[in-house]
Amino acid sequence: MLKLYLTRHGETEWNIEKKMQGRKNSPLTSLGIQQAQLLGNRLKETPIDLIYSSPSERAVQTAEIIRGERDIPVINDSNLLEMDLGAWEGQTFDKVKEKDPQEYHHFWYEPHLYSPVNNGETFTKVLERALTSVNQWIQQHKGQQILVVSHSVFLKRLMNYFENQPLDKLWADPYMHSASLSMIELDEKQAKIVQYADCSHLESIHIKTT
Repeated sequence: MLKLYLTRHGETEWNIEKKMQGRKNSPLTSLGIQQAQLLGNRLKETPIDLIYSSPSERAVQTAEIIRGERDIPVINDSNLLEMDLGAWEGQTFDKVKEKDPQEYHHFWYEPHLYSPVNNGETFTKVLERALTSVNQWIQQHKGQQILVVSHSVFLKRLMNYFENQPLDKLWADPYMHSASLSMIELDEKQAKIVQYADCSHLESIHIKTT
């Protein structure tokens, strides 16, 4: 049985500015760094065998902060990149809503109807590449504990799949807070969600825990 710990990168400047990030990068804020440190403290007694991270700088930095002084390999995996949002990347949510109101609505409220804008990626494609890596890990890391550092849309799509929920339920609670912690136990035959977007380690910085 593989134990998969999953987290989203710490808060970034574009998160504060309400900008769509996708494949583009934005640096962690001081709060984002603190979030990663608190998650690292929570996991410091958990025997993590290795860390897989999205190659995005915000995710790699989060992974390295969580690792701290421990001798744990951090491996970049391009399958863990955030959803490619095409022309929306770097624009504010309000600007995207103004420019592409229908697809913006589909993205957030009817994701099963979403059609990418200007060479963006589908939710189906995100899941396909996510499962490519997960299936490899199941074969390669039996009995191990792995930490995955990725992004909000990527992680929500993966958890949506493991919950056996339809795509139109993608954005159902819980919210995937920065540096929240999820955990799945899985093998070739089954997957069990043990924890989903828990934020109890972030209470000291007033992050909601429900």
